[in-house]
Amino acid sequence: MKNNSNGLKLIEKLKEKSASYKVVDLYKRKIVVAWPDKLVENVIDDDVELKVRVSKPWQLASNEWKKDKTIVNVDGIEIGGRNIVVAAGPCAIEDEDIAIEIAKAVKKAGAKMFRGGAYKPRTSPYTFQGLGENGLKILRKVYEVVGLPIVTEVMDTRDVEKVASFAHMLQIGARNSQNFPLLREVGKAKKPVLLKRGMSMTTEEWLLAAEYILLESNGDVVLCERGIRTFEKNTRFTLDLAGLAYVKTVTHLPLAVDPSHPAGRRDLVEPLALAAIAAGADMLIVEVHIAPEKALSDSEQQLTISMFEELMKKLKMVAEALGRSI
Repeated sequence: MKNNSNGLKLIEKLKEKSASYKVVDLYKRKIVVAWPDKLVENVIDDDVELKVRVSKPWQLASNEWKKDKTIVNVDGIEIGGRNIVVAAGPCAIEDEDIAIEIAKAVKKAGAKMFRGGAYKPRTSPYTFQGLGENGLKILRKVYEVVGLPIVTEVMDTRDVEKVASFAHMLQIGARNSQNFPLLREVGKAKKPVLLKRGMSMTTEEWLLAAEYILLESNGDVVLCERGIRTFEKNTRFTLDLAGLAYVKTVTHLPLAVDPSHPAGRRDLVEPLALAAIAAGADMLIVEVHIAPEKALSDSEQQLTISMFEELMKKLKMVAEALGRSI
């Protein structure tokens, strides 16, 4: 819509056609999303600045209407620009002193954000499920002491408001990437969102999941490739860099890669992370622990501090070769 237009005339015309529509505020623009195409293709209004018929199912995530790349700001850290952002930390928050020690170490090595799970979605109900609200309080302490913005997972619609009050970025994990009520609630929270790709998701389904968040007028979405389930058994998942490269051609949203989960073992994390940067990732989210062998979850794939320091050195070289920085 044109500036200062409320879109009421257009909405009346859409109602006359019995078309579905939603009004969203994205990127300082008022946008009326209307469907199906056959009902709205001839609807015109003087207050419309630009009318776009998007050829892809993911309308708001498409770069057909928004040509410039979206930059997501997380407490002053910009994701999607020239600088590649690395978020690092343990799989799960286990102890305040350990979390602060890890945060100080990864910050010194060059990480710009701290990752850690307060709520853990585990395959078995008998394994460590996270510290819950106590974990969130530890994350807040980490931010107060170390200064790294926090990204952590939210699993339940009932917890969105609480987690959003502690975190700077809300993560939707692979198991919840098609939990549509949760996606809507996270969109309404108006916090930046890291949306992981589900382990059995196509790239189209991944983008359509983002659409649920965007439709709630939240344009701060970072798509995160974390590996998909294939016939391969020697890695935990298969990191789909071809899918990442494809999605970069059809969306304006920034893209992240989690190399830890597809690796499943710490010695494979480095090559996957380097490959992700070469493929065009705007962000990495890496699991790091001071004593991985003692970690309560995903101990096999978490890097030691020295391994993370070495990885950061190599990432900087790859980034510089591509005209970017870390």
